[in-house]
Parts: sequence; structure tokens; C-alpha cells
Amino acid sequence: MLTITGIKQVLPHRYPMLLVDRVTELVPEQRLTALKAVTCNEPWYQDLSEDADDEGHSYPQTLLVESWCQAAGVLAAWDRPNPDVLSGQVMLFGSISDVVLHRPVLPGDVLEHRVRLVRALSDTVIFEGESLAGGETVMEVGRVVMAMRPATELTEAREQSPAASAAGAK
Repeated sequence: MLTITGIKQVLPHRYPMLLVDRVTELVPEQRLTALKAVTCNEPWYQDLSEDADDEGHSYPQTLLVESWCQAAGVLAAWDRPNPDVLSGQVMLFGSISDVVLHRPVLPGDVLEHRVRLVRALSDTVIFEGESLAGGETVMEVGRVVMAMRPATELTEAREQSPAASAAGAK
């Protein structure tokens, strides 16, 4: 099991965008189960009116997907943690397909993200899985592709780009 301290040693995300609270199962190179507790105290709810109904409190779907992908990121990088994206390996989101959303997620729900590693190819990993709340499937993920790249490749490419050169010339 990984608590928030262990998760922060693997992922570079921090408040308010660290969307995984605990890892309850991790089988290296196979699967991971992680939890995310949704509360009404999260920043995306701050602008809701006092009379907002349950539908208004639906957890943003993009954040549901992001939270699941962060859980996948823990599985991808747990054995080579790198919370500083300026050094070592950087985890890049490649693509996502076949996502099915079944019902809204509301404050009070505890999401259980189930991630399965489908295939690992040197620096690229493919995942599938689902998210549950109260034992009910709220989202299915058909495929997510992530790639690991050396941070130096990304920073060197940025330094060599024409836009970066023009900005430096000012």
C-alpha cells in the first residue's frame, strides 16, 4: 500500500491537481488499485451557487479521467520515482480511447481506480481499466498510452526551438 507520501514520491502532481489519495494494491508490471475521495471542499466546487443541486456537484469528467490516469502513472513509474520533472524521466500522456462514463460522481463518493497494464514496450506503456464508486462502475477505460522520455530531451528541444530562440533574443 502507498499512502499520499509514497504517491508524492512517484508523481510530480501537487494540490490541487494530485488526484490519487492512496494505492491499496500494486502488483508490479500487472495491476494497481487506487482510491480518490471526492469531497465538496475541492477547488472546482468553489464557484457553485448555494442552491446547486446534485447534478451541479457532479465531479468534472475530465478530472475523473485525470485521476484514473494518475493512478496508471503510479503503476508506470512506481519503481523509478521522479517527482521532479526537470530531471530523470518525464511521464507523457499519449492517448486515450474507448472511455465510457456510466454515471456522475458526487461528493462523498470514494473512487476505486483499477488499472491493468496491457503492454509495456521499452519506454511506452498501455493500460486499461475502470473506476468504481460504491462497487458500481462509473467509468470504463479501454486504452491509455503513456510514454517515458528523458527530461533532457524535452528541455533541449525547447531550448532549440525558434520560439525559444526569439524569446531569448529580446
